[in-house]
Amino acid sequence: MTKRTFLGAIAVTTAVALTGSALVASNMGFKLNYTLSQASAGVSNTGTSTLALPDNRQTGLADAKNLMDDITFANVSNVQKFLKATDTLQVYTGRKNGGTAFPLTAGEAVFVKMATSVNYIIVGSDDPAIAYTLNQAAAGVSNTGTNFFAYNYHQTAADAKALMDDIGFANVSNVQKFLKATDTLQVYTGRKNGGTAFALTPGEGYFVKMATSVNYTPSHY
Repeated sequence: MTKRTFLGAIAVTTAVALTGSALVASNMGFKLNYTLSQASAGVSNTGTSTLALPDNRQTGLADAKNLMDDITFANVSNVQKFLKATDTLQVYTGRKNGGTAFPLTAGEAVFVKMATSVNYIIVGSDDPAIAYTLNQAAAGVSNTGTNFFAYNYHQTAADAKALMDDIGFANVSNVQKFLKATDTLQVYTGRKNGGTAFALTPGEGYFVKMATSVNYTPSHY
């Protein structure tokens, strides 16, 4: 099942869900080669990709401007932050009148729109001591209970079903994967006729729509 999402300065109608989990291990460092694709037929509709950074990022990678510089500024059209209180996107271009360079937050993914394709090396480590707050719908906090979750390298949940189970299945309404070839969302609910439990890829962000608020510490290896 897919749902149309519009990217740019647009709102995204998405979904995310999470609740309590088990911790297995570790905060080992890693390097991940992650492809950020420019617009290309059959690959990326608008050059937009999700990007999940590690909890402990490399020194100097604090905000959207730092991220654009690290990828290489000329290759990046903009970086977009999902605002769960309104289900909208805050856009930063780094150009004149291009918005505020918002801070990067552990556990939250961003959208990156590319002018040129880049194999981006993600450097850092996950921190098993950090718990991410995944909010249900609540006025001024989350419009629909949708959170933009950063799936990192050492997390053990291999697919959407495993992620829902790790969070606490009953607390999660659905998990959604952004399909950059079409700028749509693939939705998995884990219920009858609820779609396919798609695989999770380190470096990607996923929308998780919550029925209950949870402080979630992902299981790690």
